[in-house]
Amino acid sequence: MGIGIRTRSSHMDAGAVAAATPATRDRYMDLLRVASLATVVLGHWLMAAVSVGADGTAEVGNLLAIRPGLQLLTWVLQVMPVFFFVGGFSHAMSYRSVSRKLAGQGVYAAFLRARLQRLLRPTMVFVAVWGAGALALQLTDSGGDLAGVAARLVAQPLWFIGIYLAMVAFTPPLLRLHERWGWWAFAGLVGGAAAVDVLRFEGGVPYVPFLNFAFVWLAVHQLGFLRADGMLTRPALLAVAGLAGAASLVAFGPYPLSMVGMPGERISNMAPPTFALLCHGMWLVGAVELLRKPAARLLERPAAWRAVVVANGIAMTAFLWHLTAMLGVYAVMLAAGLDLPAPGSGAWWAQVPPRMAVAAGVTAALVAVFRRAERPPAARTAAPPARWGGPGAALGVTLALFGVLGLSIVGFGGLLDGHTAVLIAVRITAPAAVAMALAGWALVEAAGNAGLRSRGRL
Repeated sequence: MGIGIRTRSSHMDAGAVAAATPATRDRYMDLLRVASLATVVLGHWLMAAVSVGADGTAEVGNLLAIRPGLQLLTWVLQVMPVFFFVGGFSHAMSYRSVSRKLAGQGVYAAFLRARLQRLLRPTMVFVAVWGAGALALQLTDSGGDLAGVAARLVAQPLWFIGIYLAMVAFTPPLLRLHERWGWWAFAGLVGGAAAVDVLRFEGGVPYVPFLNFAFVWLAVHQLGFLRADGMLTRPALLAVAGLAGAASLVAFGPYPLSMVGMPGERISNMAPPTFALLCHGMWLVGAVELLRKPAARLLERPAAWRAVVVANGIAMTAFLWHLTAMLGVYAVMLAAGLDLPAPGSGAWWAQVPPRMAVAAGVTAALVAVFRRAERPPAARTAAPPARWGGPGAALGVTLALFGVLGLSIVGFGGLLDGHTAVLIAVRITAPAAVAMALAGWALVEAAGNAGLRSRGRL
C-alpha cells in the first residue's frame, strides 16, 4: 500500500528501520502519504456532526452542509489526489523493481500481491469485525439509532480503497504509456476527463459520467509516474493552472464549490468525479511539490524521519478505524447524557478540541489491537510461476475492487434485510460485496504466491 516501509525482520523497531534507510530513498513521498491520510482523518472528524433531533433520536449530519460557507476548506482538506499521486510514484518504482527481479516471469501477479498486502489485509479485518458486529446488533435488536447510522457511515471511506485497487491493476499498461509518451499520456487522460464532462453536462449522455472514475483519478496517478522519472519540473505552473481551472469551472460552470460530496446535492465533484476535481488535484500536486525541498531538509533529522516511519506502519489501520472511534465517542456522550450543541454553534466548536483528542486516543487503542494486519506476512518460498497467475491476479483485483466499492455504498446496515445499493448500474447487497472482496483477496494472494520464485519474497 502506498510506499509503506518494509523491514527485513519483524524484530526491527522503527529506530532501526529509520537508521537503515538508504540515502536514495525519497523520504518526502513517505511523508506525503502519512500527511494526506492524517488530513483526511481530521477532515472526517470535523465534518461528522451528531445532534439529537426533536424526536430524541441521534442524527448524523455534515458540518459543511450545515455551514456552507466552510466548503471552501475542502480546497485544502480534500487531499486524496495527493495520496493517489504518491501511489503513482510508488507503483512505478515497485513495478520496475519486481520486473528486474523476476525477469518477466509472473511479474503482474507478484506485483499485485506485493502492492496489495498492506492494503487488503487490514481492510478485510475491518470488514470482518464490522460485519460480525453489525450482524450481532441486528440479531439482538440492540445498539440504538446511532449504531445503525454508524454501520452505514463507517464503510463509506472504503471507496478510496476500491479506486486505489484499480490504480494498482492498471499500473503496467499506463506505465508503458507513460514511458513512451510522457506528458502526452497525462494530457490524454485530462482530455478524456474534459470530454466526459461535456457529454455529461451538455449532452446529458447517461452512464458516461462514470468514466471519470478512471480518467480523473488515473490522471492524478499518472502525475506520480512523471514525478518518479524526474519530469515534474515546473510544479508552480501545474499549481497555478490547476487552481485557475478549478476556480473558473466553479465560478462559471455547473460545478459546486465543495470538493467533497454534500448530502442531497444535484451535482457532486466526487461521485462521479468531475473535471473540476481533476483541476483541484493538479493544484494540490503542484503545491506539495513546491514544499519538497524544505520538507526534505526536515526529514534529514533522525527524529522527524523516525516519526514518519512509525506513522507509515499504522496509517492504513488508523484510516480504517477513525470513524468508528469518533462515532464511539459520540455514543458515549449520548449514553452519559452530555449535551450535544447545535453543529456549527459556538458551544459545538468549543467541544471540537477535546472531542478530537478523545477520538485520537480511541483510534490509537484500535490501532494497537488491529495493527498486526498491516504487517506483511513472513517471507516464504513458492513454486515457479503458474500460467494462471496473471489472469488469476487480474480477476482477483477486479472482484476485490467491486466488492470494496459496493460495500462503501451499501454499508453494513440491514445485513439480513436484503438492503441493496446501486453500483454503477447493478444492485448489490452487503453480503455479496463482502463475498466478492474476500474472493478477490484470496485470488490475489494465491496468484501472487504461485508467481513468486524460489529466490524469496519481493
